[in-house]
Amino acid sequence: MEKAGLYFHIPFCKSKCPYCDFYSVKYCEGHDEAYINRVKEEIKKYSGSFDTVYFGGGTPSIIKPHLIGEALNAARKQFDIDKNSEITIECNPREELRENLKQYKSYGINRISLGMQSAIDKERFALGRSAGKKEVERAITSAREAGIENISLDLMLGIPKQTLSSLDESLDFIDKMKVQHVSAYMLKIEEGTKFFEMRERLDLPDEDTVSEMYLKTVKALGEIGLKQYEISNFAREGYESRHNTKYWRLVPYLGIGKSAHSFRGGRRFYYDRNFNIIDDGEGGTTEEKIMLGLRLTKGIDKAIISKPYEQFIKMGLMIESNGRIALTPEGMLVSNTVINALI
Repeated sequence: MEKAGLYFHIPFCKSKCPYCDFYSVKYCEGHDEAYINRVKEEIKKYSGSFDTVYFGGGTPSIIKPHLIGEALNAARKQFDIDKNSEITIECNPREELRENLKQYKSYGINRISLGMQSAIDKERFALGRSAGKKEVERAITSAREAGIENISLDLMLGIPKQTLSSLDESLDFIDKMKVQHVSAYMLKIEEGTKFFEMRERLDLPDEDTVSEMYLKTVKALGEIGLKQYEISNFAREGYESRHNTKYWRLVPYLGIGKSAHSFRGGRRFYYDRNFNIIDDGEGGTTEEKIMLGLRLTKGIDKAIISKPYEQFIKMGLMIESNGRIALTPEGMLVSNTVINALI
């Protein structure tokens, strides 16, 4: 049986990005230590075997590095953590990461996810990101100097001031950096964010242009060896995110920390913002298998589909091969519509 994934939510940020709707709070000295102490207490409530660990946020790299080490040590003491685990931490290139990364490496962290969003400084600044392309490049160099070669970059599409030609610059930068993984997300204006309040004033590309950006990204990343394996994720062979892939394949995972979600024993549950555990109902249903499985380029076994899908193949939105059906890149642009028709 495949081992589970372990997730830690670190909710601290220097400031709230205007597009972000994930749970986060402003970083204050000392709050990180109290938070990790609580996380270590929560760890004691569980048992299990894991082969991926992921520190997400928020901005995990904003807290003192030794606290990340303490959380990992507590996890290794309580759980069976495979010696060949993929252990990831999300980092903000704005910070001077050189010493942090050396410490992360000593704790066994072997993968970093960098919040680049764009290689164009004016686009990053429009997203509330104060670091520029030089800081991103410095962070990648520091990771490699620390011995961490498995590097992922975040890329956002459809953001303020972005054009098809400026996207080319970001894609060229990714090619130059020779990273192993890219997560490319289309901007969604979520209620409760600063961008939602500003939505009428944002200088955004239109919907057709964003679609063209997505298809351009799929093609360009594929040409430089970063093959699409999920709607928003691209990797060199063997560098797919082992942790995140568990979510889409309905492999069990445990999330610890405020707003962290879990799927264990066929049930879903999560922590609220006061560390209360909230039951979230049954997981692993056929609907979830369709909804999550179709995010992956390898798709799903067509036998679990009871509704007609042939029209989507004729429209070029799906393909069928070896008893499986999957979305094409064009289909992924309208995935919600297609999936809703099939569940």
